[in-house]
Amino acid sequence: MLGILYLTIAIFWGSAVCQCIFPDMAEWTEKSFSGRKIKVCSLFLIVPAWIYTGLIPMTWLVYILSYAMRLSKNGMFYANIVVMALFFVSGVVMYIVRKVQGELRLPGLRAMAFSKGEVFFLVFVLYLSLRLFFTTFRIEGDTLYVGLSVFSDFSPHLGMIRSFSGGTNFPTSYSHFAGEDIKYHFMFQFLVGNLEFLGMRLDFAFNIPSLLGMVSTFLLLYVFAVKLTGKRPVGYLAGIFFAFRSSFGVFRYLAERPRGKGVWEAFTEHSEFIGYTPNEDWGLWNLNVYCNQRHLAFSLGVLLLVLILFTPYLYAMGKRMRLEWGRVKKARAGQEKRSLLLRREKTYGEQKESVVEDENDGVEGGEDADDHLMTKMALAAAAKKDAALGGKKLVTEADDTPEIPLRVGFFLRRNLFAAKGWEIENPLMAVFAGILLGALAFFNGAVTIAALLVLFIMAAVSDHRLDFLVTALIAGALAILQSAAFIDGNAVTTSFYYGFIAENRTVFGVIDYIFRLTGPVLFVVMAAFILVDAEKRIMTAAFAAPFLFAFHISLTTDVTVNHKYIMISLMLFGILSACVIVKLWEQKKFLVRAAAVGMVVMLCATGFFEYLVVLNRNQKQNNLAFNTHDSVTAWIRENATAQDIFLTSNYALNNVVLGGAMLYNGWQYFGWSAGYDTAYRDEQVRCMYEAENTEELAWLLQENNIRYIIVDHDNRMSADYEVREDVISSAYEAVFSQDEGDWKFTIYDVKKPLAQR
Repeated sequence: MLGILYLTIAIFWGSAVCQCIFPDMAEWTEKSFSGRKIKVCSLFLIVPAWIYTGLIPMTWLVYILSYAMRLSKNGMFYANIVVMALFFVSGVVMYIVRKVQGELRLPGLRAMAFSKGEVFFLVFVLYLSLRLFFTTFRIEGDTLYVGLSVFSDFSPHLGMIRSFSGGTNFPTSYSHFAGEDIKYHFMFQFLVGNLEFLGMRLDFAFNIPSLLGMVSTFLLLYVFAVKLTGKRPVGYLAGIFFAFRSSFGVFRYLAERPRGKGVWEAFTEHSEFIGYTPNEDWGLWNLNVYCNQRHLAFSLGVLLLVLILFTPYLYAMGKRMRLEWGRVKKARAGQEKRSLLLRREKTYGEQKESVVEDENDGVEGGEDADDHLMTKMALAAAAKKDAALGGKKLVTEADDTPEIPLRVGFFLRRNLFAAKGWEIENPLMAVFAGILLGALAFFNGAVTIAALLVLFIMAAVSDHRLDFLVTALIAGALAILQSAAFIDGNAVTTSFYYGFIAENRTVFGVIDYIFRLTGPVLFVVMAAFILVDAEKRIMTAAFAAPFLFAFHISLTTDVTVNHKYIMISLMLFGILSACVIVKLWEQKKFLVRAAAVGMVVMLCATGFFEYLVVLNRNQKQNNLAFNTHDSVTAWIRENATAQDIFLTSNYALNNVVLGGAMLYNGWQYFGWSAGYDTAYRDEQVRCMYEAENTEELAWLLQENNIRYIIVDHDNRMSADYEVREDVISSAYEAVFSQDEGDWKFTIYDVKKPLAQR
């Protein structure tokens, strides 16, 4: 199957590139960032790196060539063949060159060995991801089942996927607001659509990339957590906290249940998302997000991979600063000692002048002379020690300034403005990270922005700051280039918006909202900030950057979409929470360990309950079911292209959308939240359906580039307009029709006017 071959070649090519750029990547799992020896299965790092390194660039190149060959009947097919051949051959060449040069370094069996804990963790991750993705979207026989908790977001996603699998959505247009630019990050949908185009069944085409991305995110989170803390249990717990979020919601829900309603019943039968903050009942903060926004689950692993690449620079700075600060402290101590000796020398001179010579004068003078000689010798030794510690430079830094200002000045001189803090270390790695983050912008732009926010904070206190700058410039340039190519006007509209979606957007109102939303996790993170070392405190500040961004800046019409930044911060905060719990467990005292277990329960209970809600809500009897051989879907896929705009009711998900039809004005929330003017099109839809004569109708259809008109039950029952089906049917040929009465479904072809016959 070409779809499987496509994925295989992409991962193979990614492995070849990683072999060239990071030949020692398998060895990265042998030591923590601080240099502590650890034992982590190297496959947990290298396989996700191969997936992202190969799949993202390969998908982009297929898209670009498909666009270039859009006028050819089989342009997308030719683009796939050319790219797969190019990537396979170039991958083989890279391996051969490395072999000939004697630099081919493959991970050994020991590096690839799994610990028992890692086996259980991998099984947990695979089960969780498979269960979620195939529960919410699958094909059984001739029926496509779409979960109740995801069908809304799947409306534009499936519309875009089907527009690409038809091979014609070039130039790309948004399936729920056709005929204009594409403001929505669509590349994951293109990947899925391309896999279906290559022959993969729709559910596999959607679920396999989702699975690769979700599992990669879990594994990279584990690797990053272990390298950051040096402890594998922290990695396991970080994965669990990522899956099951922190909140007090479940405890409040259970407390409010009436008497006679058991806890077991609540956990096994409840199918509605609980929530005590705005939109929480959408399933906005739990695993359901990764089910209905598959592109987010896929993209998070790239952020973690980039953090693994750059965190060593932070630790390099920390090591250098501690070494140099130690020298300054020694110099400061030496200067204090010399000052004491100088004061002693001065005192000796003053005493000598006031001494009255008597009969014992010779004895006292002899003792003072010895003291004076010892003082001079000590001064000479102190000066010699100063020279060994760096001479005048360290003496200057080790003055009488209080320690805190001295530390700040030391950091500014020795890091922020020092050449060592700015010199470039690995330009190839910086370019690689920049390309990967930049290419991710139209897979999920929020992840690109969040990654740059975290890197910005890290860069301020890391060595090799130019590496960070190169990555940011390349990522930013690629994102701007893509936006300019796809979007008319500004890609985002940046504005200050304090408080996110808190009911009361005051300081105390926002604090109350955060507390109700996140539960105990932020208190645990505060404790971690006190307990951990300097590098982890800096990482805590970096992890918080997307969280703070979400509560102060809005980039879109709908600020609710900022929830992704908050979830990214909470995912990273899970590492710090795990660090605190593992520290408690290591105390080996019963009560302390019991407290650690209690903390895990407190942090996970709501998330685990919501996981069960996702499963309950998406049971088969609750799913939306679609016939994969539906006649409407089949007609649209066979007769329409992505350049043919359909005038319809404001559809969400139905057989027309599954056919890949490009809707003039689909469900308004999707277009509005993406930044489109849905109000204008609402009025145009009303005018077209209510046109009183064929001339008016023809003019309106031409102005809005409509190819097909659909009249169905939704139109006839609409409260927004009264459809003039008599005018439409007298003007254009009905090219498809089924059912009767109010449920009659008819497609009219605007290019087949009846008046010309």
